[in-house]
Parts: sequence; structure tokens; C-alpha cells
Amino acid sequence: MSDSGPRRQQQVAALRHGTVVDHLSPGMALKALELIGVPQEGAALIGVNLYSEKMNRKDILKLENLELTDDQIERLAVLGPNASVCFIREYEVVRKVRVTLPDRIAGVLRCPNPNCITNHDRLETRFDVEKKSPTTVRCHYCERLIAESEFTLL
Repeated sequence: MSDSGPRRQQQVAALRHGTVVDHLSPGMALKALELIGVPQEGAALIGVNLYSEKMNRKDILKLENLELTDDQIERLAVLGPNASVCFIREYEVVRKVRVTLPDRIAGVLRCPNPNCITNHDRLETRFDVEKKSPTTVRCHYCERLIAESEFTLL
């Protein structure tokens, strides 16, 4: 029997050491794992489309024996402008970072417009954030508006 409502709490195994990326936009956990990379040592636990009081639905990543860099956290903002990153040591949260979406995103996403110059020349992609939730960006070069559901990582 499955329960998709808020009456039951969903639980995922606790981490001894690692990083938890919580409150990713629904459907973005696999893209976030692609962006970060699979841990070389330890497990990667993925929760997709989980119930959230704050967001209604969310994704979550638990990465064993991996601590994200500041650069990785900044890049995650594209996939979860409401995300939080918790660093875990000996089962305790030792640091929590709220992800903030910048006004401009560079070198993270690919423009889906096949005629965009970034798909033909070696230019770093740049997007201006038009809307933060759900995230919508505009390509700096071809000016195409791109919805979160169209995001493709470089």
C-alpha cells in the first residue's frame, strides 16, 4: 500500500559521513548527481518526488563519504534554487548551507536552441535568470527562454 500524502513520513538511511542535498526541485536529483558525480567511495542514495511540506514535492540526494565543494554547491542552484546542503560527520550535521540562485549562470547548462552560437563555437554558455521558482533562464546569446524542464547539463 503506498501513501502519497503527508500522513506518513518517508525515511532514508542516516549517513555517518557525507553530504545531504535536500529540497531539490522535483525530477532534478539525477541531473544533480550527474553534475556532482557519483562518489568514488560510498553510496549515493536518491529520493525522487518525495512529499515535502515546504515544496509539496522534492528530490533529495545523500552522498556517502563525499563533501561538496563551494563550486559544486553554487552549480546546484540551477537544479534547486530552494535546496539546502548539509555536511554530516559522525551522524551529526556540522554545517548547513542554503543554496542561492545567482542572477547569471555560466558554464553549467547547454542551450537547447540548435542554432545558438554556443552549440557551434567554443563559447562558455551564459544564462540570465528570469524567474527563480520554477527556474526559467534566458540564453545570453540567442535570447531563447528556457524552462527548468528543458535544462541539459554540459
